[in-house]
Amino acid sequence: MNTISRRMMLGISSAWLLPATSWAANAVTQHPTVHPLAQLEKKVGGRLGVALLDTGSGAVIGHRLQERFGMCSTFKLPLAAAVLRKVDEGSLRLDQWVRFSQADIVPHSPVTQLHLTQGGMTVRALAEAAQTTSDNAAANLLLALLGGPDGFTGMLRAAGDSVTRLDRMEPAMNEVVRGEVRDTTTPLAMAQTVSHQLTGGWLSKDATALLTGWMVATQTGTKRLRAGLPPGWRAGDKTGTGMAPGMPDKYNDVAIVWPPRRAPMIVTAYYETRVAHGRGIRDADQAVLAQVGRIAAQWIRRS
Repeated sequence: MNTISRRMMLGISSAWLLPATSWAANAVTQHPTVHPLAQLEKKVGGRLGVALLDTGSGAVIGHRLQERFGMCSTFKLPLAAAVLRKVDEGSLRLDQWVRFSQADIVPHSPVTQLHLTQGGMTVRALAEAAQTTSDNAAANLLLALLGGPDGFTGMLRAAGDSVTRLDRMEPAMNEVVRGEVRDTTTPLAMAQTVSHQLTGGWLSKDATALLTGWMVATQTGTKRLRAGLPPGWRAGDKTGTGMAPGMPDKYNDVAIVWPPRRAPMIVTAYYETRVAHGRGIRDADQAVLAQVGRIAAQWIRRS
């Protein structure tokens, strides 16, 4: 099995490298030369955080690995995984009916809105909607099953993630100012958590196949990380976008990538624009994450 080579590691710059199994800040070392991610950040302005985790070797490389970023809807990927974990444990069922009403509908709830006349959806349908369409009401309903944001964060802590935290429900959790800790993660923490959930045996094989299938079917990220990957590389992702008055716009993406003939890679990317645009999703800002995908592919091919 190929792993990230020593030659490539020494060529990584302005970036970070550490074992994926280590969560300690003092385990990180910095490399001196100019890194493509730092160059990209300088070119586009704003703040860019990226982690690339090789699930085969455990190596992690990236930029601003341990800086906090607002998660926005990327939390819905580990949320769906947490729900499936509860299904594996027997405390939830995929066919369990969850009732809701108009009072539960919040902005951007395209699937739950359509099911109002039915009065509810199954746990499976809610998890799929949260992952594939980023349905906000679905995410809130699933959070309620886990004990709210605190219950979800508690599951992350129990799984070894001492960094990622969810404090509020949708859509308030998207309002994250610079320096805020609520509703944040780091590129490193999210990469390690997703790797643990998808490739570390945290979920059953059936649950893993279900979740990765939803990720591949997700269409919200076709202009982000996946847009920069070579044709033919299988990938799935979960995006997050935040636009709030007086705050930089946020464009996030978390992906699993299956390069040919090697172990899966986890890529996490969090981009805050230099200034707030707030007039809808801009292709130019999504293209920053597509370029991150290209850089990640170059790393993988050179390893």
